[in-house]
Amino acid sequence: MSGPLRRTRARRWSLQTRLIVAVVSFVALILVMVGLATGTILRSMMVENLDAQVRAAADRLHVMPTSTAADALSGPQDAGTLLVVSSSFTGESAAYVAEDGTVVALSSDEVTTLIGKLRRPDPQGWVNARVPGLGDYRLRLAGAGGNTAYAVGMPTSELTLMVTQILTTVSLLTLGGLLVLASVIAFVIRRALAPLRAVADTATRVAAMPLSSGEVTITERVPAHESDASDEIGRVGAALNTLLDHVDSSLSARQRNEDRMRAFVADASHELRTPLAAIRGYSELSLRALRIAGPRPTKAVLAAGTAQSEQGLERIQAASLRMTTLVEDLLLLARLDEGKELVYGAVDLTRIVIEAAADAQAAGPDHAWQVEAVEDPVVVAGDEARLHQVVANLLTNARIHTPGGTRVTAAVEREGSEAVIRVHDNGPGIDPAVADELFERFSRADTSRARQTGGSGLGLSIVKAIVSAHAGTIEVFSEPGSTTFEVRLPARPAEPATNDLSAA
Repeated sequence: MSGPLRRTRARRWSLQTRLIVAVVSFVALILVMVGLATGTILRSMMVENLDAQVRAAADRLHVMPTSTAADALSGPQDAGTLLVVSSSFTGESAAYVAEDGTVVALSSDEVTTLIGKLRRPDPQGWVNARVPGLGDYRLRLAGAGGNTAYAVGMPTSELTLMVTQILTTVSLLTLGGLLVLASVIAFVIRRALAPLRAVADTATRVAAMPLSSGEVTITERVPAHESDASDEIGRVGAALNTLLDHVDSSLSARQRNEDRMRAFVADASHELRTPLAAIRGYSELSLRALRIAGPRPTKAVLAAGTAQSEQGLERIQAASLRMTTLVEDLLLLARLDEGKELVYGAVDLTRIVIEAAADAQAAGPDHAWQVEAVEDPVVVAGDEARLHQVVANLLTNARIHTPGGTRVTAAVEREGSEAVIRVHDNGPGIDPAVADELFERFSRADTSRARQTGGSGLGLSIVKAIVSAHAGTIEVFSEPGSTTFEVRLPARPAEPATNDLSAA
């Protein structure tokens, strides 16, 4: 045989078919067992009734040692009564009462066959035997004294007919009941599994959607009437809808992160390209000045070259500092994500706020700066340098994104077990379009790449990372004319202050 052998796997039944088959089979088994038990009990009762008829017939007979079976049946007897007599006087004989009341004697061969069957009775003297030409009989052995014995019997045809009718009726009713049950069960199960089919259809449609790249929105959901959480199958639909909501929001967040990453790459490329171009340009300018001076430059040429080289080196240094700042910010975020970079100690937030406000006032003299601090120091456990960076970044953010003349207030206080730092300004407020993404990395309120206002989009993300590393929270509340950044950190009991906390 050439070619690979392929095995065809039998198709599995559907869940609905399996449930119907299982329920109907189980009920059918129960009904069959009930039918068999009922038939057995009814047959036993009818056999007892037939035995009573046989005894009554035997009581009505007067079998004498000299009587034959036909003589003994000459009196009034029920139709079908069978008598078999074995006597030393008259020999073996048998007769029965016909439907018209006449007594019919059996032939010698029939008698011999019947006598042979009567020789094997049960312990109570009962024998079930088939009489040729008459059918099945139930006989009971008795004796008339001396050397005479006889057996009286009644036909079992009526019993057999009644039991057959009962079993037939039960079988037909069982079959009809099973068909009705199968129809009802199929309807009920189909209705019950409708939410599950809706879940499968929804999952199939979602699986066919391209989700690997690009802006993706999952609009497919299990219908509301198929996702009722009041039952188990409905909870599957509700769970799938919840899962799809999470996946949809995750895909949207992924797309936003990708967009931010692209913007950041463009910004970082611009930020790094500018200083790199400056370094290259000024280094080439310095080299050109040295080449022009020649091996024996005059004093004037040497002085001009020296001045030009010094200016170029200053520009190179400034450009390298800009690159260093950007790289250090990225490195800081990476280390904070790894749980590193913090050196804990007792930190006086009041002193940090005052010092940061003094630095901000020097950097932005066209703004109005104000410090609100309580008399007692507000102390937390944390990294002093990083917490100073938090306050400085918030004040710098307020200075850069508000026009001159804006009042900026830095406040620090203790509320219960928390230390609270608030930076408030009465500037134009935050654009609602970026309010939800303000603390995300690479988020920029100004999409331009201006050095004065554009920034790298890492300042507030660094603030959030540092605050989170200190088990704190940061929130922003903004509306036109009022913006407040609120930082909350776990406070510790204040230690005796030894620093000068006077306002700058």
